[in-house]
Amino acid sequence: MNPRLSLSRVIIFTGRLEEMVIFYSEVIGLELASREQGWVELGAGGCTIALHEWHGEAAEGPLKIVFQTDEVAAARALLVSRGAPMGEVVSFGEIDLCDGTDPDGNAFQLSNRVTP
Repeated sequence: MNPRLSLSRVIIFTGRLEEMVIFYSEVIGLELASREQGWVELGAGGCTIALHEWHGEAAEGPLKIVFQTDEVAAARALLVSRGAPMGEVVSFGEIDLCDGTDPDGNAFQLSNRVTP
């Protein structure tokens, strides 16, 4: 059985976190879903816009598309078998992540972090 993937968030790396929060909440009209040091998520329907404070250039580029799955390692193995370039699974406490790139070099991530 294939692990289920669903779009959970789009991460925007920014050096202007507070301006971006104001823009996406007050101008666009998204609701604040969660906030931590250097990380803000705003509800955008079935997924979130995550603003990640970052100074300088993010190695992955300005955006990263995140797919949620309960089985990060199994999803990674499946995508590798289909030819996707994938990094290793890394864990931060109970959160498992694995980064990859599409044919144009756009960053995406597999994550078991639940969308707030």
